[in-house]
Amino acid sequence: MTHPLDLPETTELHKSRIQIKPFLKKWYLEAYTQFIRVLDTCPDGKKIEIGSGGGFFKTRYPQIYTSDILELAGMDYTFDAQTLPFLEMELSGMVMLNVFHHIPNPALFLQEANRCLKHGGKICMIEPANTVFSRFIYKTFHHEPFDEKGSMQIDPGRPLSNSNQAMAYIYFIREQKKLASLIPRLKLKRIQYYSPFAYLISGGLSKPALLPAWMYKTVRAFEFLFSPLNRYLAMFYIIELEAFKK
Repeated sequence: MTHPLDLPETTELHKSRIQIKPFLKKWYLEAYTQFIRVLDTCPDGKKIEIGSGGGFFKTRYPQIYTSDILELAGMDYTFDAQTLPFLEMELSGMVMLNVFHHIPNPALFLQEANRCLKHGGKICMIEPANTVFSRFIYKTFHHEPFDEKGSMQIDPGRPLSNSNQAMAYIYFIREQKKLASLIPRLKLKRIQYYSPFAYLISGGLSKPALLPAWMYKTVRAFEFLFSPLNRYLAMFYIIELEAFKK
């Protein structure tokens, strides 16, 4: 039986929830600003969002190509991120928001990105972080598993209901030394601890926001004051990789 999270209808529902939750929408808009900053430093060429799902990045960056593993209305591409349908060095940039930890074998995706990105091409992803605070929140209150001691793969076959939210930590921190042999052209440029409180206050996709949208900037200012403690408090990473010549 198909899990409800794996139905296209659920993704469409999530899309509508983001639009009617102003605080959450502001969080997405700021995440998209992070993506645009990276994409604007990429070489000319095709740029793609992996796992566009219920998001709205294309309204902020019309030149992006959208994609998802599910058959969704309005997508430019439908594919599994483990087998990208692009030629060698065809892409100049890739972005993904809370997608990496749903890919059954992220190594396959990274190897495909290693193949498809031009010299100077970049990946930017925002993913759950592994901090003292985030571990408590994710393990106590979130429906998705968070196993920082887990393997580098998850069970395939359920694109959204299977996950390990610690996957970015596993690949880019715990197992970082393996990346050089796994993806020889891709170099890890940045891991930034990001956003301790704003997403929680937004209520995410399933809970009501704890504060009105007009207080979003106040919350982000509060986060800035606490930024020296982000290594302990942040809920997310911003991860950036760049493709170089071999």
